[in-house]
Amino acid sequence: MKNNSLLDGKSILIVDDEPDVLETLEELLPMCNLEKAPSFDEAKELIEKRDFDLAILDIMGVDGYKLLELASKKKVIAVMLTAHALSPENTVRSFKEGAAFYVPKDELSNIKLFLNDVLEAKEKGRHSWSRWLDRFNSYYEKVFGDDWQDHDKEFWEKFNKYYIY
Repeated sequence: MKNNSLLDGKSILIVDDEPDVLETLEELLPMCNLEKAPSFDEAKELIEKRDFDLAILDIMGVDGYKLLELASKKKVIAVMLTAHALSPENTVRSFKEGAAFYVPKDELSNIKLFLNDVLEAKEKGRHSWSRWLDRFNSYYEKVFGDDWQDHDKEFWEKFNKYYIY
């Protein structure tokens, strides 16, 4: 894979209440300096005391949206990661609340690609979600049906107009 260099040495907070997810992320991101937190309280403390380039936040089990709010206040780029909260509605909510990307857990094996997308977009002055539909539209069609964008048609029309490059 090209440009792992964007991730080299990045300080990343990973938050998930599932130990196997934390271990998998650790295996997938050996080029990064990782800090793991299995709970909201541990993650909150780390966000308040340390500086991170990125945070990968589970939604369920660790109050991911509250952590997203805390990360945003500290200017930490936050990527939402979820299995149980996977829905078009939570995708839109993550976008609106300031997440840099939204990743289904069953796409975890591609996390380097998604994080590189986010960092590359930032480097080029693009919106961090500019590659999101490229990466996930067909996945969402399989999971939610061809009309998955119809649930919030106005949002997705604006999204396609303003955030895709």
